[in-house]
Amino acid sequence: MQVIVCEEPGRLIFSHREKPAIDTGCAQIRIRRIGVCGTDLHAFEGTQPYFSYPRILGHELSGELVEPNGAVGFQKGEIVTFIPYFNCGVCIACRYGKPNCCTQIKVCGVHTDGGMAEYLNVPTYSLVHGEGLSYDELALVEPLAIGAHGIKRAEVRAGEYVLVIGAGPIGLGIMEFASIAGGKVIAMDLNAKRLEFCKNRLRVDHVINVATENVMEQLSNITNGDMPTVVIDATGSLKAINGGFEYMAHGARYVLVGLQKGEVGFSHPEFHKREATLMSSRNATRADFQHVIASMKKGLVQPANYITHRVQFDRVTDEFENWLDPANGVIKAMIEV
Repeated sequence: MQVIVCEEPGRLIFSHREKPAIDTGCAQIRIRRIGVCGTDLHAFEGTQPYFSYPRILGHELSGELVEPNGAVGFQKGEIVTFIPYFNCGVCIACRYGKPNCCTQIKVCGVHTDGGMAEYLNVPTYSLVHGEGLSYDELALVEPLAIGAHGIKRAEVRAGEYVLVIGAGPIGLGIMEFASIAGGKVIAMDLNAKRLEFCKNRLRVDHVINVATENVMEQLSNITNGDMPTVVIDATGSLKAINGGFEYMAHGARYVLVGLQKGEVGFSHPEFHKREATLMSSRNATRADFQHVIASMKKGLVQPANYITHRVQFDRVTDEFENWLDPANGVIKAMIEV
């Protein structure tokens, strides 16, 4: 079978490998769609934290189940996606119902080879029914589930202001599920085109351009002086993360979805007087996947909004580097296999 390998930063190559044998406890999927994630792009440019090469990228996937191998309730030939965070099942996180932050977690396409391939074996426990959704829609479930999980962590309540810093694909998903939870969304970014997308396609309540506007003044005006009660970072930028502490209302919750290697710094007195809550949000759970699928089926999320670029599998190495250029306006590139 054909696979695409990121050999080192800046270098993707086609390679041939034998079709994988069916492992014990694993099902096999014929991959049909691959969504290109920020993780994939960062791995290509050499900026993804905690990453090693060579690696087959890809974890936003959908396809045809060619071998269920005993997966309960699944049938050969059905359209599926899967949860790409492979967990041990026995550690403290797994025992407490948080397999998304398993101590031994192996993320497909990051810690283990991923789905830029014709066939992929995945643990049978990770399979997710397609429930009538298309290949395109199912390949978008995982990134949207990241956003849904962040909103669940924040416990967004109807009517409260939710500031989302970063209007990349993950940030957009956070905005969608903040709105579904009843929050009043404020999108913040320095890319005017992304903010226009937020306003016109996602119908967010307010947008702030960091490059051209006074953020504190705008937030105060929007919230009638209260400031947002939920702040969520989806940038992974240390400057943005540290700056987010300034935007919190008293009693606010700050959720870090974006990840980077540096040390977060903030004023303890300012944080303390707000009795603020700081938390991280990692990956997603099966409940988040089901929430996304249900939201798609109800029409609350329009997956077609996200796919801006489409390419055949054999053209990926020619196009991949172009998706890093903000001028190309990529929201989500979708690979057809």
